[in-house]
Amino acid sequence: NTHTGMNAAVRAVVRMGIYVKAKVYFVYEGYQGMVDGGDNIVEVSWESVSSILQVGGTVIGSARCKSFRTREGRLQAAYNLVQRGITNLCVIGGDGSLTGANLFREEWSGLLEELAQKGKIDEEAVKKYAYLNIVGMVGSIDNDFCGTDMTIGTDSALHRIIEVVDAIMTTAQSHQRTFVLEVMGRHCGYLALVSALACGADWVFIPEYPPEEGWEDSMCVKLSENRARKKRLNIIIVAEGAIDCHNKPITSEKVKDLVVQRLGFDTRVTILGHVQRGGTPSAFDRILASRMGVEAVLALLEATPATPACVVSLSGNQAVRLPLMECVQMVIEKFTILLMLVTYLFRSFENNLNTYKLLSHKKPDAELPKTNFNVAVLNVGAPAAGMNAAVRAAVRVGITEGHKMFAVIDGFEGFARGKIKEISWGDVGGWTGQGGSILGTKRNPKTRNVSLILVPLLQAYESCLQLHEARSRFEEFCVPICVLPATISNNVPGTDFSIGADTALNAIVETCDRIKQSASGTKRRVFIIETMGGYCGYLANMGALAAGADAAYIFEEQFDIRELQANVEHLTEKMKTSIQRGLVLRNENCNENYTTDFIYQLYSEEGKGVFDCRKNVLGHMQQVKMTLKLQTRKVFANTDDSVCLLGMRRRNLVFQPVAELKTETDFVHRIPKEQWWLKLRPLMKILAKYKTSYDVSDSGQLEHVAMHSPKEAETGAI
Repeated sequence: NTHTGMNAAVRAVVRMGIYVKAKVYFVYEGYQGMVDGGDNIVEVSWESVSSILQVGGTVIGSARCKSFRTREGRLQAAYNLVQRGITNLCVIGGDGSLTGANLFREEWSGLLEELAQKGKIDEEAVKKYAYLNIVGMVGSIDNDFCGTDMTIGTDSALHRIIEVVDAIMTTAQSHQRTFVLEVMGRHCGYLALVSALACGADWVFIPEYPPEEGWEDSMCVKLSENRARKKRLNIIIVAEGAIDCHNKPITSEKVKDLVVQRLGFDTRVTILGHVQRGGTPSAFDRILASRMGVEAVLALLEATPATPACVVSLSGNQAVRLPLMECVQMVIEKFTILLMLVTYLFRSFENNLNTYKLLSHKKPDAELPKTNFNVAVLNVGAPAAGMNAAVRAAVRVGITEGHKMFAVIDGFEGFARGKIKEISWGDVGGWTGQGGSILGTKRNPKTRNVSLILVPLLQAYESCLQLHEARSRFEEFCVPICVLPATISNNVPGTDFSIGADTALNAIVETCDRIKQSASGTKRRVFIIETMGGYCGYLANMGALAAGADAAYIFEEQFDIRELQANVEHLTEKMKTSIQRGLVLRNENCNENYTTDFIYQLYSEEGKGVFDCRKNVLGHMQQVKMTLKLQTRKVFANTDDSVCLLGMRRRNLVFQPVAELKTETDFVHRIPKEQWWLKLRPLMKILAKYKTSYDVSDSGQLEHVAMHSPKEAETGAI
């Protein structure tokens, strides 16, 4: 099957291969094209993969091949590869495709000897092409391959599902309807579970977690309670492979009939089907596939006859290489033992399941514990997409733990004016999909009066430092404080990602796609696009990588007029090829003198007669749903770690005292002193055809797939 995001991987493999002076070939139609040979195996150039980043599916096609499952088919495939001198294969697919590739590698020497015996190749060719190297990249919307945090296509499929839920919500709320949404996942419920978590679904059915006996009554009670609380919309998500505790299928039609017969609710079924496999790839999938493609080429260059076939994957923010067959074997075992191995192998799965149950099912008041803990939640700084989902999670976790929850309107200013109210479980219903900040937010905290708080944003981080330092003078500040990083700039120290950054990045990439499409009929045009981010170049750099830009100007990497001139010359050369279009991103504060207008005028003047320019300032459209898992933590109110930031480091959620993070922060420019994404800067330049050095020391090393205990799974990535 094809998956959105594959083209980014294809593009990266081709361009990185050419960058290291290798010949690169396309094999069209998968293994079938390898067996058939002829025009199905062709050498490609740099321009061959232009303008494919935003295209779903794969430009080289894919097909199931019965003949490749036979030795005769693999013999013919080996002959076709030897004829072209190909001894390195990069395979993008699922466990079936990768298992076939590994078998092909194991048989390779025997296949060549057989070809020599039949007189199809000579002994010199047998010696010259004695070894076949294989590297795999996993493409699967189910995210069901062991050893990688995310597979290519999963994030885009989640985007498609959430887009459908958003569209459904408007009509469902108007008519007070219940919608049963069926998503893909015959053996794996990842899409169903995470989409239910992201949209706040009332109920979810997945194959790994069959509901207990009597689930029909429990679900109907839950739906009735929600409707009684004036909730006009009910969403039920069903994975296509969902089963009950007797191993009988739970279908979307069965769920619909149950709701209609027992409750009489107006109910509709929507089956997404292959919609989830198509569409424009998300920014995350493009970056993931680009990184994996480059890593795959490096792995092939370093491969030896003794190196096992490997899969390149992502562990947190680090590229890793894992033995292919170890991963495949674990996936096979997972289908056999199901939930037990889900706990061990898919570290985030159980965590997501527990989080969903925690946030979607309210215990009866009589069963809730009672504490004397009062928790106030407020937003500080500029709005960021996902803030409301974080507030919802905080409120519901707090209520489940027995705490009394309060909402502060309009940030610290509202706190000073006493705009505080108690907030209940039902008050935050439907908040996950809403942009901006429902609680309201102010940029400039001026108050010194505060009780127990939970605050998002970088300004909140700075405010908490002030509160921490003022504890010696104000005893009232000796309360636990936790910061959730929420800013589109992704410039908070102590965390790799902040809430809102992913949504803003997708908004930038979507705009770049539209701009490039608008120029499809216009030759020789360069677009200059300004992004937000303050002094942090995350959005500009990652947006450039995801959109296939020619350059990205950021504050963290200083540039001068000579580099600007070199970029113009680079684009001038590009216009001589078949790719007569350019895209340049500029971070809003990258340089106080080289403004967007200056760069636009420079490009326009220097490019006269070769290309013309257009500029676009994206502005606040970038502040337009990423849900953060909230953990509760009890701390002593007078200790340093009672004022902490909850950040994501690689794949773990970590509480870090803000006082310790002070040394990691550049307060003048409001950015961390070290930022993980800067190591991807050369990658963007290489894929834009610049000559630059790539630090291979950061490339993945071969590791073994490890079994993880349930305790380790609790700290898994979201």
